[in-house]
Amino acid sequence: MRIRIVGAGAMGRGIAQWAATAGHTVELCDVRTEAVTAAVDFVRSMLERAVQKGRMSAEDCAAALERLIPLDDPWGEGPDVELVIEAVREDLDTKTEVFGRLEQALPATAVFATNTSSLSVTRIAAALKDPTRLAGLHFFNPVPLMRIVEIVPGAATRAEIVPSLTELVESCGHRAVTVADTPGFLVNHAGRGLVTEALALLEETIGDPAGIDRIARDVLGLRMGPFELMDLTGLDVTAAVIDSIWQGFRYADRLRPSYLTPNRVAAGLHGRKTGRGWFDHGRQAPAPAPEPPVMGDANRPVFVHGAAPQARDAAVLRAALTAAGAVVETGTEPSADALVLVPVWGVTVASVIAAHRLPAGRTFGVDPLPPAGRRRVLAVTPAADPAAARDARAVLARAADGDEPYAVSVVRDTAGSVAQRLLASIVSVAASIAERSIATPADIDLAVTAGLGYPVGPLAWGDRIGAERMLELHRALHRTTGDPRHRPSRWVTERAQLGLALTDPGTSPADCTAGTASS
Repeated sequence: MRIRIVGAGAMGRGIAQWAATAGHTVELCDVRTEAVTAAVDFVRSMLERAVQKGRMSAEDCAAALERLIPLDDPWGEGPDVELVIEAVREDLDTKTEVFGRLEQALPATAVFATNTSSLSVTRIAAALKDPTRLAGLHFFNPVPLMRIVEIVPGAATRAEIVPSLTELVESCGHRAVTVADTPGFLVNHAGRGLVTEALALLEETIGDPAGIDRIARDVLGLRMGPFELMDLTGLDVTAAVIDSIWQGFRYADRLRPSYLTPNRVAAGLHGRKTGRGWFDHGRQAPAPAPEPPVMGDANRPVFVHGAAPQARDAAVLRAALTAAGAVVETGTEPSADALVLVPVWGVTVASVIAAHRLPAGRTFGVDPLPPAGRRRVLAVTPAADPAAARDARAVLARAADGDEPYAVSVVRDTAGSVAQRLLASIVSVAASIAERSIATPADIDLAVTAGLGYPVGPLAWGDRIGAERMLELHRALHRTTGDPRHRPSRWVTERAQLGLALTDPGTSPADCTAGTASS
């Protein structure tokens, strides 16, 4: 296939490298000829590095570079061009102007694709004489390494374009997911679950950025915490995406932005690229502050409170602490000196203290989510005795003989604790994408794992917990906080009620009317 790529910046050169390496002839152009020269040099350096590392033969490198053709004129005639991929700056007027000029220069048979990450594909296509020839083809940076592409048909896109683009993408070694033309498409939309909830936790002073990141990594198993991720992406970019998706979905509560970001963006605290974001960066940046050492009495007796519906969580915690050699009391009431540990699921420790008349100064919450690493989370209320909290932290740090001790994060009491709220939001946003039919459950999980690096897709993650237990968590968060951001989605509610997996697309009305009519 002969492909013309318009725009020789980071995305354009990445797409050019990807397509040329896969065997396609690539015309690379830009209104700035120096950008084309720099892009070709960059691709050459990347391919030569691949040869040096043994990932590509010298012959394949030479052949790929032979297929990469720099053009002086983006609007030049191209009778053999079959596909145009636009990768210019993210501006509607610029993109519509580019396609308008290309429509005059190239044959009507050439398919047009825009690499927009946030603009409406339908609006870009609407400026064309033939809007049916354009679709979204959203790559992620760096293109050769991020092996996922979102294919986004506009409202007028011809039906045959989507399968042809899917075949192209997958024949070149990437995975393709089909996404409805909605704000943020799929990956950027799904990613709001983590960062918006992390910002809400920070707003409520449940923990600091470093502490929330530790929990995200060590309990949920994420490669990067949400604040690390924002610093890497750039808070200016993240805040703009959050705002545009929230506005695009008509101010949906589940996607509500934080008041924390505008001032930080205005102050230039964008992250790595400015040297300072949520954290300091660069050679002169101080080393991250270590966690406070565990100082309490690990031999103080503990009583694990496990009233329904958390009796199972309490039994698991009780067994783990007993195996670690902790002094775990039996019976129905704690002794006068015992610490009281309460596994909480979607509720606050304070509400359990009030409901069961537990001693407020020495009662603490424990997140029952099985940690991906060696970390437990202790929640303290405003009534907690600091000395008792230090002892509770020491008890939770204990591990069975031969095992590494647990790190223990201490956070402010909140409904569901930190990891539960992050996970609930990740699953809830993905479920809302599924229930709107923006993408299939399989494509949601594929795109998120490939595009965001989560350890498992959000719907499959919810299935690991169980649809009924996820619904219990969402309902408890909603009931406890009164915040509509936690309102259970129809997708989770129905599947919990019907015994279906969250990854199950279920039966649609169309499924019941398709097929041969009976005589």
